[in-house]
Amino acid sequence: MTGPGATGEDPGGDSASPDYDDDWHDLGYYDAPASDGDPSAAARLTAWVRGRVQGVGFRWWVRRNALELGLTGGAENLVDGRVKIVAEGGRDGLIELLSRLEGPGAPGQVAQVTHRWDPARGGFSGFVEL
Repeated sequence: MTGPGATGEDPGGDSASPDYDDDWHDLGYYDAPASDGDPSAAARLTAWVRGRVQGVGFRWWVRRNALELGLTGGAENLVDGRVKIVAEGGRDGLIELLSRLEGPGAPGQVAQVTHRWDPARGGFSGFVEL
């Protein structure tokens, strides 16, 4: 696979990704993968959260919300201070998680959320903090 998502790197991040596509843009809530009207259709959301989000319980909070929404995946701290979240599950649950990431209830201080939609790949069991 080539293009965004081939390496799992953030195409909008500070570090250059070798597969960055200049035409790639951050998809909005309503640009989630088509589900033929099925809100439970599986998809994958990868989100990079920038701000004061490390050392404040942010990954734990993401895990709690993801499990509440019936999602699987994980959240990890990145060396540049961001948190990367990969979640799979029903499209509506993923959209709700994204909304919560950008909402006022998140711990710390979220400055920016960049995200990408992909088809679900499976392989997750539960939701883990890495």
